[in-house]
Amino acid sequence: MLAGAPPSAPVAQEPPTAAGAEPRALKIGFVSLGCPKNLVDSEVMMGMLQQAGAELTTDTEQADVLVVNTCSFIDSAKQESVDTILEMAGHKVAAGGRAQKLIVAGCLVERYRDEIRKNIPEVDAVVGTGELEGILLAAGLRKPVMQTAAVASSPFQILGSTSAAAVASLPTAVVIPAAESTVSSPAYENAPAVVASRPEGDLREQQGRFDRGAWDGAETSALPTYLYTDETPRLLATGRTSAYIKIAEGCDHPCTFCVIPNLRGKFRSRRLESIVVEAERLIASGVRELTLIGQDTTCYGEDLGLRDGLAMLLDRLAGLEGLVWLRFLYTYPNRITTRLLETMAKHAKICPYLDVPLQHASPAVLKNMRRGGGAEIFLRTLEKARSIVPDLAVRTGFIVGFPGETDEDFQVLKQFVREARFDWMGVFSYSDEEGAKAFDFGEKVPRRTIEARRRSLMKLQQGVSKAGKQGWVGRQVEVLVEGESEETPLLWEGRSAFHAPEIDGKLYLNDFGDHSMLVPGTFYTCEITEAHDYDVVARVL
Repeated sequence: MLAGAPPSAPVAQEPPTAAGAEPRALKIGFVSLGCPKNLVDSEVMMGMLQQAGAELTTDTEQADVLVVNTCSFIDSAKQESVDTILEMAGHKVAAGGRAQKLIVAGCLVERYRDEIRKNIPEVDAVVGTGELEGILLAAGLRKPVMQTAAVASSPFQILGSTSAAAVASLPTAVVIPAAESTVSSPAYENAPAVVASRPEGDLREQQGRFDRGAWDGAETSALPTYLYTDETPRLLATGRTSAYIKIAEGCDHPCTFCVIPNLRGKFRSRRLESIVVEAERLIASGVRELTLIGQDTTCYGEDLGLRDGLAMLLDRLAGLEGLVWLRFLYTYPNRITTRLLETMAKHAKICPYLDVPLQHASPAVLKNMRRGGGAEIFLRTLEKARSIVPDLAVRTGFIVGFPGETDEDFQVLKQFVREARFDWMGVFSYSDEEGAKAFDFGEKVPRRTIEARRRSLMKLQQGVSKAGKQGWVGRQVEVLVEGESEETPLLWEGRSAFHAPEIDGKLYLNDFGDHSMLVPGTFYTCEITEAHDYDVVARVL
């Protein structure tokens, strides 16, 4: 799986610092792959490195240390991670190259810790998802002493004008030897001494949900328990206006297609007050849009004894002065409570946006996925949500080709999509992941059939989306302008409250109204004038 590393070559050494000269700061390049949750991990590691005296760079040719924060969710993500590691290894072994260390972090490490070290000798250290403080040892930096709150400046620093895309282009390659990667004396004592858990998580653990014994190298590292806090340094990579806040880590659900619980551990929530303090500091630094993320945000607080914890948290955050938009991603369908919906409806700052990955609509397939529910139940949930939250935009995702999925199951899914009228929808081809329960299921669907079903469902959604977007024409919306379109300088791009960062269709601006120029990161009132299959066009009022 990890074969194909370039041959080893001598590493160019940095010339010694001249006598009496100030030592040069270690330059570190970062590549962050995968989901927003992984991006927050990267921001935390970059913050720790910068506070320890390192300099972050977007130029791989100038980096002394390269770090790749990897994703290991499905085969395509694993392949992208491996390709990126090999690309960064090329910088290290190149003649005259400056890079002296390559560190690999993230989910791929949890899955293939030993295999990475064995098959890619250019990797110097590995850092798992629960070992973020280990990035300092991996990079060769001493552990910094945290300042007290009375004298510390805000740990949230903006990475210049660097965008998330630019950060993703940074090299990321430093790997900690297995014996050193689980350091017992972390640089930041952030995690509570005892990590709380949910009864469901305890039950799943007894049932073997988090077992990693069959994974090569994974059994040498304890299941992750790490949680960052408001005191953890963090270097924002999302610009000055928007930021993610990870409110929980891990997952307890028994979904048979997913290995994330094995990669990131049991579900665990951050303390509510810590999240509020982090939000306050982000807002003070200029952030106006906060997106709460977790593998399942609707479980937030259950392990802390909170009932409707997400609604409580939203209520607190929506009252913060200076915040314009607040949204949350990844909700579990049977945990969308009336109180949660009423909280969304009560606060203008909470975006009328619901991201609920349903995965399928056939009860038979959902039962095999260990998720439950079905088309009729989901339709009732959507009807309730739309009746409580005005102008609600709903995003979902489906998996086609799950083992045992019949043509009848697929037709149930297609009919559900027609009736549900989703604003945004993603369709994923089933990926057979070793370590997931479904890997051992029989009745595999042929790859050609899977791809045909994916195309068919996306074609159906194209028509649903086009009809829905036509209904947006004439609507006045607040738009967060992001900048000039990559397609043409004649268009600018932005997002409305109905567009989550990076994942939804485009909102183009072709008429600036009375403005000669727009300012990225600024909100403007606009009117939607055109609608296409997934994108809309608007003019500034």
